Amino acid sequence: MQPGPIRIFLVLFILALIYPSTLQAATEQRIALVIGNSAYTSGPLKNPVNDATDIAAALKGLGFTVTLKTDADLRVMKDEIDNFGDSLKKGGVGLFFYAGHGIQVGGANYLIPVRAKISNEKMIEHEALDVNRLLSTLDNAGNIVNIVMLDACRDNPLARSFRNAGRGLAIISKTPPSTIISFSTGANQVAADGDGRNSPYTTALLQNIKTPGLPVEQVFKRVRNKLVDDTQGKQEPAEYTTLRGDFYFIPQGGRLDNLPDTTHYAAKTMPRPDYDELVQQKAALERERQELAREKQDMERQKALDAERKELEAERNKMAEEKKQLAMGSRPTVVGPRETARDGRFVAYDNGTVLDTSTNLMWAAKDIGSSISWASAKSYCENYRGGGYSDWRMPTQDELAGLYDTAKTYQSECRSIFTTLDLHLTELIRLTCYALWASETRGSEAAFFYFDSGTRNWYHQSRDLGARALPVRFGK
Repeated sequence: MQPGPIRIFLVLFILALIYPSTLQAATEQRIALVIGNSAYTSGPLKNPVNDATDIAAALKGLGFTVTLKTDADLRVMKDEIDNFGDSLKKGGVGLFFYAGHGIQVGGANYLIPVRAKISNEKMIEHEALDVNRLLSTLDNAGNIVNIVMLDACRDNPLARSFRNAGRGLAIISKTPPSTIISFSTGANQVAADGDGRNSPYTTALLQNIKTPGLPVEQVFKRVRNKLVDDTQGKQEPAEYTTLRGDFYFIPQGGRLDNLPDTTHYAAKTMPRPDYDELVQQKAALERERQELAREKQDMERQKALDAERKELEAERNKMAEEKKQLAMGSRPTVVGPRETARDGRFVAYDNGTVLDTSTNLMWAAKDIGSSISWASAKSYCENYRGGGYSDWRMPTQDELAGLYDTAKTYQSECRSIFTTLDLHLTELIRLTCYALWASETRGSEAAFFYFDSGTRNWYHQSRDLGARALPVRFGK
């Protein structure tokens, strides 16, 4: 052997001894997405950002290419999971770690982003991340191994306020092929956030993940034993697995260049003969969801018609009384509305109306009082007969924006668990929640206006999302 090749061989040998992870890419691609959320407006947590940061550092030392996100909102979480899935389609091992608030509602598990606005159970699917979205991404990637760690079972205030919300997370009914899922505690149980830098679950994970020669199932078994000991039996993690081969964070001997043959492992992964059946079930569920939405819309239309009938009946009785007085030779005395209160440019009257003297717009003194779809809100406004007027309509976004005033504040009746919902407008107009429908539409969407933040948005016309209706007309 010539001196040049000998020197090159010795350099590579020494690098393999000192930096074994440098040979990782040649044998097995490892990709990790790590998220830790602590900075919640209500129910903030001390440790998730620390947990995510320390897990990310440990995984980098184990040859993983790591994406770390802390205090992530919903858009960031969705985008990063999509990017994660795209990377896994190239093959290899995928690992997802999450620390923060989680909740189960109706048997489905959700991870809570920071800045989520959740005032009722219906908003969960729009403001939180469905764990099934993550699992579907892993399923569609088709890579050799996936590991999911959810330290998301902390005591969550939502579980105490929502009727269909349970403690902790729900049992995973369908685990994707070649995947192992670890909960920091058992289903329907609550995990501790911890008094030190890390949660008890993450502490146990960090102490065992770097042990050479342990299959991943044995790593989680050691995590379970330590966690049960450290919490005096109060917290015991749970796993769901469809793995058919062995995966080692560090193989026997402590060298990352001695990883299993990924081609051989992929050949042993579980087949998916029931995939078409799952697709059909999902399509059937979507059809059922759409049918329910149509039934709800029909019910809202019926409510609006019933309200219109009551208004017509009241008007008919009023006309009958006037005819009776005319027959007796006396005409009814017409008395105009009486002013009851003033707030700057706004004047309230005893007939349930409020006049904005700067725009000459007359508003109903209160909204409909319950969530409603856009079509039902439009019908309600156009059939509203408050004050005896018949030309009420749905306001535009600009007209609603004209009511928004940061100098005026009162609290909404539908206070959110995660966000304090202070409304900014005159108290002479009372809103029971923070969002109102506006008249503008684009395709199947309609306009919103938020009176807690002064922002505008668009949502599908069939969704209510806590939105209310507030009629308006031009004063005369």
